[in-house]
Amino acid sequence: MKVLNICIIDLVSKGPLSTLYARIMHGNLGSIMPMAVAAWCEQAGHKVNYLCYTGLEDIHKELPQNPDLVFIGAFTHAAYLAYALSNHLRSGGAVTILGGPHARCYPDDAVNYFDYVLGFTDKQLILDLLKNYEPSVHKGEYLSAQAQPTELPGVEERWKYIEMNLKKAPFLKIIPMIGSMGCPYSCPFCIDSSIPYQVMDFSSLKDDIRFVTTKFKKPMIAWHDPNFGIKFNDTMDVIESSGVNGNIRYVAETSMAMLTEKNLVRLKKNGFVALLPGIESWYEMGNKSRAKGITGIDKLNRVSEHIRLIQEYIPYLQVNFVLGLDSDEGSEPFELTKRFVDKVPFVMPGYSLLTAFGEAAPMNLEYQKNERILPFPFHFLNNHLAMNVKPKNYSWPEFYDYLIDLTEYTVSWKAIWKRYFNGNNITSRMMNFVRAVSSEGHGRLKFFRLVKDKLIHDRAFRDYFEGENKRLPDFYTAIVKRDLGNAWEWFPKQALHYDHLAYLKKSSAII
Repeated sequence: MKVLNICIIDLVSKGPLSTLYARIMHGNLGSIMPMAVAAWCEQAGHKVNYLCYTGLEDIHKELPQNPDLVFIGAFTHAAYLAYALSNHLRSGGAVTILGGPHARCYPDDAVNYFDYVLGFTDKQLILDLLKNYEPSVHKGEYLSAQAQPTELPGVEERWKYIEMNLKKAPFLKIIPMIGSMGCPYSCPFCIDSSIPYQVMDFSSLKDDIRFVTTKFKKPMIAWHDPNFGIKFNDTMDVIESSGVNGNIRYVAETSMAMLTEKNLVRLKKNGFVALLPGIESWYEMGNKSRAKGITGIDKLNRVSEHIRLIQEYIPYLQVNFVLGLDSDEGSEPFELTKRFVDKVPFVMPGYSLLTAFGEAAPMNLEYQKNERILPFPFHFLNNHLAMNVKPKNYSWPEFYDYLIDLTEYTVSWKAIWKRYFNGNNITSRMMNFVRAVSSEGHGRLKFFRLVKDKLIHDRAFRDYFEGENKRLPDFYTAIVKRDLGNAWEWFPKQALHYDHLAYLKKSSAII
């Protein structure tokens, strides 16, 4: 067997970056699947070079010499850096493979820039690929397993990759784990909404929990589950039976429906220090927030009361919203969210703009059929910098007026200090402060204002948002060029444009 020189690149950042938030947190944001692929390749006897790119490294210097195969994992916002790296590495003779959310959402575009594009990925798919691969002549090949993997390499098998990432995190050091895949909810905008829910092997989880206590005195674990604790009692039984006696701190994203007081008592007892529940909307998805059938001000009051209960047990909370849903109309959804900020000043709200990521969710077909999808460059599709779905009940300037007003309110100095002084501990206070004053808060507000100004004063820019002008505004091209840095020279410039209706065309052809 030929021993292959394999490189695994996990793109946390979409280009060179030196923000305060990136320096503190990006070392903790490595994904589990690139590490799993690295472990599988090593188990097969190959030489593996692993790189988690946080934006702080010089990627030109970090790339290995003469790799045979290069796996790149990327979310859609990092797709252009992935395309640039693939173009460069293929020119040197490497075979490149793309995995991760972008590969699942936009496979028809990605095959133009990679030899292989992976959907669902399990160990057997990787082993088959290692034995039988070749560079593509024109377009690459899309490969997918039948379903998500039922097991992954444990933390001990992934440890050397985790450790490499944690060395880049100067203060907080967070170990990634996963206990389940898929989601039992059916939020129409979510990539996991159509993936059957499944738990991972509980005995392996117990081993993982015990292992991390050999590496840190009081480790912190972030659960990467799309929705943690759906099988709550079973999961907590595993944590408790590991025998670590509350010596681990946990972070998890879950639904408020799981956070009954009985469950909160158990979470606190077992060291859960941060939760990220989703409210999403004041008018939809009440089943996730224990407010089914309740909307508007009634839901606000119910949810706020529940959030105050949660804070009695959990020190740090981020509550997530999706802005621009079809159920939103007028000022009310934004004003309700501002009242929520006032009612629970210790919470850092997370605002996502409604984004249809290619083939991620069935609802995207409806948006495409109704000509509501815009071909915004992938670089801006991170749920925050661009909304690629035309709002149903707002003009673009009107929507940005409300968005700017809500963001200003949330990251005003008054709100920042209220959040700081109402925080449970110094860690939660400092995290909220950094997030508000960094690119995630004040930086995002500055960007929204720029977009709003151009919508008002630049007719061609406004026409692009309305779908009347297909020419990408120079405003966006300049940002891509700036953000890619030296990788711009490798970037295939035609990749700025893609078929934003590919999902619809493919579905129509199948029918």
